[in-house]
Amino acid sequence: MPSPTDLALQRLAVAADAGAITALMKRSVADLFPPFYDARQTASALVHVAQLDTVLIDDGTYYVHEAGGEIVACGGWSRRNRLHAGAGDADDDDRLLDPRTEPARVRAMFVRGDWTRRGLGRAILESCERAARAEGFTTLALMATLPGEPLYRAYGFEETGRVMVRAPDGVELAGVKMQRPIR
Repeated sequence: MPSPTDLALQRLAVAADAGAITALMKRSVADLFPPFYDARQTASALVHVAQLDTVLIDDGTYYVHEAGGEIVACGGWSRRNRLHAGAGDADDDDRLLDPRTEPARVRAMFVRGDWTRRGLGRAILESCERAARAEGFTTLALMATLPGEPLYRAYGFEETGRVMVRAPDGVELAGVKMQRPIR
């Protein structure tokens, strides 16, 4: 019998996927955020968190899982300084990280609600880790939303702090800073 990840094939995202990825991000937030965030926070996240950073696709560091011709999961990593979407832009977001002294960033992980707990997030994290290791990184860092925190803990990420992330509309969402050594 095939494993659940065999039913959803992973590949690198391409520019033509942008619309489908954005739709998946919005659906994932709508499905998975309400048990963790209130209605106002979820509505803000639909606008400010569920947004595709096309630099990840341009850099060749963003993955999608497809099943039945639909994208059901996405996520990736970055060699750039931006840690997460949703809090506006910073002047040094596009700065390339030094793999000897700075962690690679895990970014924009989203799974469709009806595809959770099938190993897709873990498969994306494994791909991110392999690719970052190949570029000389020794650590991964991320800003977890509360729905994603259990996946990251199960993968070996450890909490380094809890923060409130203020979106451009002034709404704050709880986030968890996490890190993991690359093995």
